[in-house]
Amino acid sequence: MSTASGPSHEAPEPVPGVGDGSQTLERGLAVLLQLGRHPEGLTLSQVATAAGLHRSITRRLLVSLDRTGFATKDSGGRYRVGPTAAELGAVAQPRLRETAGPVLHVLAREVGATACLVEASGEAAVTTVVAEPPTDGPRFSYRLGSRDPLDRGAGGLAVLASGPPLPREPERIAAIREAGYVTTYAELNPGAYGIAAPLPGWGVRAAIYVVTAQPEVVDTAIEPVLQAVREIGAERSA
Repeated sequence: MSTASGPSHEAPEPVPGVGDGSQTLERGLAVLLQLGRHPEGLTLSQVATAAGLHRSITRRLLVSLDRTGFATKDSGGRYRVGPTAAELGAVAQPRLRETAGPVLHVLAREVGATACLVEASGEAAVTTVVAEPPTDGPRFSYRLGSRDPLDRGAGGLAVLASGPPLPREPERIAAIREAGYVTTYAELNPGAYGIAAPLPGWGVRAAIYVVTAQPEVVDTAIEPVLQAVREIGAERSA
């Protein structure tokens, strides 16, 4: 004898509640957020205080963030945002490169020299956009992805000056920030003159950089470089 059965019902999917998710992930993101808010770097104790976490928990999180490149620790024991997080920021904010490209091509034609956009990635100034002048003559060229030190060369120095003032930063960086540009000679490549200007306010430390072998270009390129910075900044504000 068969018996009738009522309609079958699938069990409803659980509704996410307050207790769902990963507490460790949320804590790690909180630590990363505090590092992003303090480009001057934070000690372990400062990170723990800023994120509202126990010191031992903060230490474990920082070890993981450092190992994966999301944070970096300097010789003084201060933690900063690492190159992996910077790369994600570049992917999330491609507008700077898109905006800078056309401006750099105009700049390269005007000054007759290679013009670049450089951005901070860890302890390096990385070339992310390159514009070459329309000439067959000899010139210094930079390839995409070139990595230079942040502490010497016009591009790296201007990148450092694009951020807010930091405790104990070199006087040279403060002077560049005040002047709005920097010129160098042979700090990275023999015979190369560099002219660079900081690009503040884009969420990543960046600068416009012109490199040339012709000393007469140095003075004539300063105003065009500053004009390029103003044009790119105007697009950010639009």
